[in-house]
Amino acid sequence: MFEILFKDDELVGINKPAGMLVHRSNIDKHETRFVLQELRNQLGQHVFPVHRLDKPTSGVLLFALNSDCARQLSEQFTANQIDKRYWLVCRGHTPEKGEIDYALVPKNDFKSRDGKPEVKKPAQEARTLYSSKAHYELDESVDKYPTSRYSWVEAQLVTGRKHQLRRHFKHIAHPIVGDSRYGKASHNQFFERKWACSRMLLHCYSMGFTLPATGQQLHLIAPPDEQFMAALKGLEGYRL
Repeated sequence: MFEILFKDDELVGINKPAGMLVHRSNIDKHETRFVLQELRNQLGQHVFPVHRLDKPTSGVLLFALNSDCARQLSEQFTANQIDKRYWLVCRGHTPEKGEIDYALVPKNDFKSRDGKPEVKKPAQEARTLYSSKAHYELDESVDKYPTSRYSWVEAQLVTGRKHQLRRHFKHIAHPIVGDSRYGKASHNQFFERKWACSRMLLHCYSMGFTLPATGQQLHLIAPPDEQFMAALKGLEGYRL
């Protein structure tokens, strides 16, 4: 059962668990559990996806309950009118505040069916704002340095590109812990050994948007899961 953050006659917001695809995809053909299907079964009614979170990302996820609401919410996402804020833990000490303005080439997870080389698409504008919530330093050598540094960060998506936060924090040399694609295996394995944290530490903590039916602003907050909080609690003893 998913944690319901909000529900009315037009939409529902849930706290998506890490490790689940939003809907069926050729990316993971072996998967048998999908948020879309299980939420439909939980509510006993059809739901319309209006955005997505990566499989390893947790947090606020919205679904419309009718096609009109789905269209209006999708328009808000397309126009970057949704206030999306994430918590993440990354390697190294980030600046107290910053902006990452780095265009991203669209990612395609699917191979060409006809075997022809994929046509490279132009880079798209991508902007992320962030602020550091805490810095940590552990007297343990995980990589090539005698100590290991990490940051707990709140990030705000100004644009919404695929894997934007994962790619942006890799770009500034602060990859997200637990990210098997853009992160560093040594740090991912360290968190799993030390705090039994096997997930990517990226969580959509809050989301603000306009209710299509009333025009009122709604702000949803999703608490992180036990693994995420165990990592933060474990790091707390090393806060600078």
